[in-house]
This record gives sequence, structure tokens and C-alpha cells, in this order.
Amino acid sequence: MNTIYFLLIGLAAGWLAGQVMKGRGFGLVGNIVIGVIGAVLGGFLFGLLGFSTDGGLIGSLVTAFVGAVALLLIISTVKKA
Repeated sequence: MNTIYFLLIGLAAGWLAGQVMKGRGFGLVGNIVIGVIGAVLGGFLFGLLGFSTDGGLIGSLVTAFVGAVALLLIISTVKKA
């Protein structure tokens, strides 16, 4: 059940990040992947900054969203180079 929960959070975060970063989404499957990797990246970034990631559903979504946006920024920067 945790895997399904993690994938649903990743899907929502990837979709939201794709909407915020207009034109930088990667379709449904790509956004899921971006969201899941973003969730891991967001947890790492929040840990470095000293923020707790124990916020339940909303906290997980915010963490994954921030990580997904950061990942999309990194990808777009690398593509331009």
C-alpha cells in the first residue's frame, strides 16, 4: 500500500510541477517519474535545510512538489547547455 501511496503522491507532484513550470512537463508517465524522483530529491533538500518531512499527506505532497520543481529546473538547465 505504501508503494501505491508513494506513486500517487509522485503523480500529483509531477503534474503540479509540470503545470507550474509551463512547457516543461513530460506527459503522464514522465510526470510520475519526475514526481517520484522529485519526492526523493525534496526529502533530501528539506533534510539539508533542517525541515521536518513528517507532515502527513500535505507535507509529503509539498516535499515532492518542491523536489519535482527543482528537478525540472535542473533538467531544463542541462538541456540548454
